Amino acid sequence: MPTFPGKSPFLRVIFVILLILLAYFILPIYLARILKVSPFRPLALFYLVNIAIIFYFSRKSFFRNSDFQLRLQELQEKMNILNAEYSQEVKNSFALQEKRMRYDSLGNILKEINSSLELNLVTEKLTTEAFSLIGKNRGVCLLYLIDNQLQKLVLFKTKKGDKGLVIQAKEGNILDFWVLRHASPLLVEDIKNDFRFDLDKLMALDARPVASLISAPFLSENKQLGILRLDSEAPGVYSQYDLRFLASISDLGAVAIENSELFKRAQDLAIHDVLTGLFTKVYFMERLKDECKRALSRRVSLSLLMLDIDFFKNYNDQFGHTAGDIVLKKLSQIVTRTLAHSHPLVSRFGGEEFCIAIAGIDKKEAFKVGETLRREIENEKVILRRTETHITVSMGVANLPSDTLDNEDLIRKADKAMYEAKRKGRNQVCSI
Repeated sequence: MPTFPGKSPFLRVIFVILLILLAYFILPIYLARILKVSPFRPLALFYLVNIAIIFYFSRKSFFRNSDFQLRLQELQEKMNILNAEYSQEVKNSFALQEKRMRYDSLGNILKEINSSLELNLVTEKLTTEAFSLIGKNRGVCLLYLIDNQLQKLVLFKTKKGDKGLVIQAKEGNILDFWVLRHASPLLVEDIKNDFRFDLDKLMALDARPVASLISAPFLSENKQLGILRLDSEAPGVYSQYDLRFLASISDLGAVAIENSELFKRAQDLAIHDVLTGLFTKVYFMERLKDECKRALSRRVSLSLLMLDIDFFKNYNDQFGHTAGDIVLKKLSQIVTRTLAHSHPLVSRFGGEEFCIAIAGIDKKEAFKVGETLRREIENEKVILRRTETHITVSMGVANLPSDTLDNEDLIRKADKAMYEAKRKGRNQVCSI
């Protein structure tokens, strides 16, 4: 049941006004008449008491409200602090998850790069993981290796967010040279504010815009193997944590790259003659077998030239054994230079004997090639102990399919033709 009569708001207001008139005017006057006293004093006393009561409760309410507001502010501050702490915890949680993911990936990287000794596969894995885990597949990832012969950086692998981007610095730039010179990682948050580098000089060497960068060298027992680098055209992309993680990848990569290079060197030693750099006899025989099969299946000619240095023993007897090595090296250089356009398969077959396989030429053409090579060898000056001398060779020519269809028989025919050239007086080309 409602306290006020009626449901209309207007009637409720009228009712409240009547209650106030009754309580503060009619009732005090009525009581004064009953008590037969002047109405002014009871009214004044009544109003003073009411004012005092109202003042007391108003003051109490004010202080309570102030205390409530103060406590509310404190609670709000605590809530803000808790929200900030929660946000930081969430960020820390994500950061820890990312760190865990990254360092878990280090184990996978180590496992995969150690499972292969192929330099191409190792470097592909390193650039892919660095570009994905640190670069988020944006910007550019570059892997440079040092060419030991030329003593310069060579761009070996690239990963780019923009597939159409052209990398002009194939041999590195001043940022990469800084890493090599200091043999330490490099972080550039904003190249415009980095006093270590001349921006104008950098832009002149490489038109590609670079604002931020991290780079780490491949170091193995103080030997520099190359550089792994990430860069972006936006500033502030990389952090110290990114740099430390990149350095960890580079440390793993350095060992794998060195192992790959050692493996490649071992392979080269297995198939190349140490003195001349030409193919060994064993490897040449395997390749010749394959080349013969390919020539027969394609129905093309394959010619074999076998040559022997005339009176080779005399060089050793007259000038010493080192002179013999000089002659062998010189001959291999002449053969490689003269026949470069023919893309031959050249081998030091044993001692002072050499074998040359050339695909796509018949016996007549092979004879002409042999004669040209013989003249080049004869005309070349060789200085041995300040003495000018010349080399001559005896050469035999055999052809597949005109002489034989078998790779071993092809060698025998070329060998037989070479001895025929010796029998006829040396320094000539023969075929049978």
